[in-house]
Amino acid sequence: MKLATIRTLEGRTRAVRVDEDSLVDLGADDLGSFLATPNWQERAAAATEVAAEVRGAAFAPVVPRPGKVICVGLNYRNHILEMGRDLPEYPTLFSKYADSLVGANDEIVKPPETGEFDWECELAVIIGAPVRRARGAEAERAIAGFAVLNDVTCRDWQFRTREWLQGKSWEATTPLGPYLVTPDELPGGVRPALAISTKVDGETVQEDTTGDLLFDPVALVEYVSTMGTLRPGDVLATGTPGGVGHARKPARYLEVGQQLSTEIAGLGRCQNTVVADPVTLGGN
Repeated sequence: MKLATIRTLEGRTRAVRVDEDSLVDLGADDLGSFLATPNWQERAAAATEVAAEVRGAAFAPVVPRPGKVICVGLNYRNHILEMGRDLPEYPTLFSKYADSLVGANDEIVKPPETGEFDWECELAVIIGAPVRRARGAEAERAIAGFAVLNDVTCRDWQFRTREWLQGKSWEATTPLGPYLVTPDELPGGVRPALAISTKVDGETVQEDTTGDLLFDPVALVEYVSTMGTLRPGDVLATGTPGGVGHARKPARYLEVGQQLSTEIAGLGRCQNTVVADPVTLGGN
């Protein structure tokens, strides 16, 4: 199944099942709250009511207000090598805030404070059941599905210190969408091996397969849930493959007006335009 949160012209959001020719209402305001309801899989499959407010509907972030967005750095072997690092023994974790998320076709806001605005296509794991210290089959069952994410990063801020938060959580910079796809529809299931790529103005700048992940989605659920409870709607961003702008010689970065396309086979595409922040330094 494909599940999403849509944003309507009436100013509401609704959780929907995305069928080929229709959007089916799931009876919840967004997908995060829907995933928190009992037996959501059966309810999503059985739903039949076509969503009424589809006029002008657009994809919101798959989960608009996740309780946690936990990201993994340096998780593709080729990206680790291009950044000049050794393969890690444990996942490198950092967090993002919900305010950083935008929908699959929303604008990405380039802060005036950065001159090094970089792309990072990623497979996002969406949690569908509460788990703590999950292992094996329990960790697998906690994965509701997968979506496309781009962890757009202010590199000059990221590397101000050894911690990465300040480069990763800028408002309205992180596309997440267009929908969640359940594991049963994907080759590899909860450990999918899918083509992943980024294009900037139509030029392919990243291209790999999620099968190259050093720590796969199940391993990440196991590791992160050891620290605290993962809850329905939480997001795990699994890291980016090689080809980021910062590692190029010379380095390349996103500019206002450019088109950023992030695609994962079977999961759809986020197509976003980079725009200037309407609030400039020193005033409104």
